[in-house]
Amino acid sequence: MDISYVWTREGWLYLAVILDLYSRRVIGWAVSNRMKRDLAIRALNMAIAFRAPPKGCVHHTDRGSQYCSHDYQKILRQHGFSVSMSGKGNCYDNAAVETFFKSIKAELIWRRSWETRRQAEMAIFEYINGFYNPRRRRSALGWKSPVAFERKVA
Repeated sequence: MDISYVWTREGWLYLAVILDLYSRRVIGWAVSNRMKRDLAIRALNMAIAFRAPPKGCVHHTDRGSQYCSHDYQKILRQHGFSVSMSGKGNCYDNAAVETFFKSIKAELIWRRSWETRRQAEMAIFEYINGFYNPRRRRSALGWKSPVAFERKVA
C-alpha cells in the first residue's frame, strides 16, 4: 500500500492504493483531499471486502503515519494480517506500488489538467477498473493483464 497525489485546480487529491503483489491487481483504493488515516483505512476496507484474505496474509506498507495509526493496525489485527513495514529509508521494497503510480501518472494524470477533484477521481476509477486491471499488460505477468493473469492461474 502507498499514497500518491494528483494536482487539480481545487488543490491536491490524494490516492491510496493497495495492490495484490502476486497479480499486480489494484484491489483497494481511495481518494481524499487530505492525506489522513481514513484515506488508508478506506482503501484497506475495500481490499478486504474484495479479497476476503485468509489469516496470515502479508500486508506491506511503508512507515507512514497513516499505516502506523492505532485504527489501521487494529483492522489489520482483526483480520489476522501478518504486518510488514519497509525498513527505514528503504525505497525499494514498495516498488510494485511505485510502478503502478508511475504508470497511472504517465498514462493518465500528466496527460491533462484537472479542474476538479471529482473529475480526477472519476478518471482514476475508469483507469483502474476499465484499463489497468482488465487490459493493461504487464511484463511481470508474462504480458497479461492482472485480471487475465488471475483467470489463468485460478
